[in-house]
Amino acid sequence: MAGRKQFDVDEALRRAMHVFWRWGYSEASIDRLTEGTGLGRSSLYGTFGDKSTLFQKSLQRYAQTYHPLYDQALSGPHPSPSAVVAAYLQVTLNRIADPTVPDGCLLTVSATQFPALDAKGQAMVRAMIDGLRAMLEQALLAAGADEQEAAELALCTLATNKSLAVLSRAGFSSDDLATVAAAAARIPGETTFTTLSSAMDTQGPRQSRYCR
Repeated sequence: MAGRKQFDVDEALRRAMHVFWRWGYSEASIDRLTEGTGLGRSSLYGTFGDKSTLFQKSLQRYAQTYHPLYDQALSGPHPSPSAVVAAYLQVTLNRIADPTVPDGCLLTVSATQFPALDAKGQAMVRAMIDGLRAMLEQALLAAGADEQEAAELALCTLATNKSLAVLSRAGFSSDDLATVAAAAARIPGETTFTTLSSAMDTQGPRQSRYCR
């Protein structure tokens, strides 16, 4: 049939997603994208548009692939806020441990290159992060946290998630990453940071007890 694609468009998009994931937007050159997808420039542009549009489609593919896993993990019921944090971060650890995908997280590496993105790309990255944050808040509320605790702990869990992605790209071991995740899951209700909290109080506005 005239005009029919001679390649698997979905597979090409998956491969493009991996290029952006591995290199970030700035370093994902057209040469790397053509090599990674196996497409020529004309096929790449003709199918997906320019680099920015391909990046946006890759982000959407990433969110469609991985965000439902977080949603499922948070659906509960969970006996405590700590269990919510543990469930969320376990999804992150499972993804990092997958040898078929690049290290880290496409959303995280995109956030680190935020200034290089156009306005639509920036809006997509922020909206996806905000969506995960809201998902966490709702799960934490359902597990017994009050509104302030849920908001604070959701933000700090999100930050831990992003730090795991960065550490994995730097070659930290799976044991190291599991240690970070386990420590984060112990934070709700902990009183071991009182001294640090007091010191921070003398230096400025009170910080969340979940981010110490």
